[in-house]
Amino acid sequence: MEIKELQEKVELHLSVVWGDNVKISHIHHLSGGACQDNYALDLATHTGKQSLVLRTDKGASLLSSLSKRDEFKVAELVYKAGVKTPTPVFLEETPDVIGSPFFLMEKIGGKATGRYITKDKELDSYRKTNMVSDLAENLAKLHTVKPSLVSDEELKQKLKFVTVDNYISVAIDDLRRSLDELPEAHPAIELCLVWLETHAPSIDEIVLVHGDFRTGNFMMNAEGLQGILDYEFAHFGDRHEDIAWLCMRDWRFGRLNKEVGGFGDRKDFYDAYQKTSGIAVDPFKVSFWEIMGNVRWAIGSAQQTERHLSGKDKGIELAAIGRRTAEMEWEAMRLIEELNPK
Repeated sequence: MEIKELQEKVELHLSVVWGDNVKISHIHHLSGGACQDNYALDLATHTGKQSLVLRTDKGASLLSSLSKRDEFKVAELVYKAGVKTPTPVFLEETPDVIGSPFFLMEKIGGKATGRYITKDKELDSYRKTNMVSDLAENLAKLHTVKPSLVSDEELKQKLKFVTVDNYISVAIDDLRRSLDELPEAHPAIELCLVWLETHAPSIDEIVLVHGDFRTGNFMMNAEGLQGILDYEFAHFGDRHEDIAWLCMRDWRFGRLNKEVGGFGDRKDFYDAYQKTSGIAVDPFKVSFWEIMGNVRWAIGSAQQTERHLSGKDKGIELAAIGRRTAEMEWEAMRLIEELNPK
């Protein structure tokens, strides 16, 4: 859909739904995102002006991602929990308006690119002071959302409500099914899955997990953290899963010595998380989920390339992501070797 047509359709729909004369003075496509389309827009009604972001699916989204309805509902839960995140504004559940469901959220300042977060001089002071603690504090707040707080039963099921006893086995089974659906064999991933099955730790409690908490999914500027984004992979699980994902080598953007997102140290993050949550971070559990995370991303990157090769959603970005599969396989095996030296 051309951007002018998109503007006209959204204006008309919001005018009807809100019972007001809605005008969009400016709209443009935002860069980034292999699975999602995001548009910045300036919107005016008789009550005032708002700068918003429209978020919708790009072609075929990953099978494990939430619908726009569920992603919006998660954003509402997280916002109410006190997490610094864009204010959810409006949800359109049907595809009737622009061809797919969409939602509107507050447009916030800052940048999310890995190079900016990890290397830009504008953030030097913030990196040395509060970047790690701000993220740890907000993640701890996100993890206060428990299944008992979710009254929407449909959403609870979409977030894959599980128990502490079966969560890891369910997660491994899901990965096996995804692996079996790929057209080619991945023996390194099979090896890692066997290790995960035989070394699974206990889980202290089931909480809401962001599912993609990493450099690239939070907005920052010199003033600090502006907001955490992208809840399309949220689900119920182990809090250590999010911490491990942030620490994965792939999200350090070349600054490998800074194991937390390419900008911080693990001990500082663990301590800050415990200070807010009152719960100590278990280093072995983080390592376990870091291995699991690399396996998941290895399979995910292969799936992205398959989207391109199958013709469902062709694009050079999707094709290029496939090269990461071997990198993740190597990293998962390296981590296993570190935990089990000869």
